[in-house]
Amino acid sequence: MNPLPKEAYALIDDLANGVNREQFECEVWIAPPAVYLENALSRLKEYSVAVGVQNIYPESTGAYTGEISAEMAGQMGAQFVLVGHSERRNYFRESNEFLMRKMEHVSESGLKAVYCCGENLEERESGNHFEVVKKQLEEVVLKLNHVDPMKVVIAYEPVWAIGTGKTATPDQAQEMHAFIRETIAATDADTASNISILYGGSCKPGNAAELFSRTDVDGGLIGGASLVAEDFFSIAKSF
Repeated sequence: MNPLPKEAYALIDDLANGVNREQFECEVWIAPPAVYLENALSRLKEYSVAVGVQNIYPESTGAYTGEISAEMAGQMGAQFVLVGHSERRNYFRESNEFLMRKMEHVSESGLKAVYCCGENLEERESGNHFEVVKKQLEEVVLKLNHVDPMKVVIAYEPVWAIGTGKTATPDQAQEMHAFIRETIAATDADTASNISILYGGSCKPGNAAELFSRTDVDGGLIGGASLVAEDFFSIAKSF
């Protein structure tokens, strides 16, 4: 729920001006809170920036007060949806079963999905992090009838590194990204070769280039640093 409207509209303006000014060698996607979706789409329509939403409910219509469907977001102009973000799993108790419904709904709507997976500190310290991530993949993404690497992006979130100032080392990030790719390859080698896997744990201007230099790190899912336009541009340019 960041930022408030005045700051959000200024940030979207800064983003539009920056994309107009800068040259990036990567795709730029943003997922503002849904209440800012129309403003972001209007302001960024002439630029090569994909705009998505942070959440949907897995039904096309119905009495689900406060929720939005993938169709609603898509008809507004959104291009992608975040699914399984660690905060949705933690605060809203979204299970793998529920996230599977979301992934199916997003797929049926024609939107792209950024599927988030990752372990918390206890799971990392107990050495159970690979099994946690494998289960999150096998019970959701890999249960889809077909995983289209042009429609699905994976984002690895080491939950212990989100908002804590801690960051997985580049070697830790590479190790988990390679494991994710290997897990997908066990089902579909072509998909594993072509799917994008993003790193999403306290990626900042100071560490982005080293993280992105690793073979299996295809980009970043940027949190707090995306709220400062120049930091966001610096991360994008470091790719």
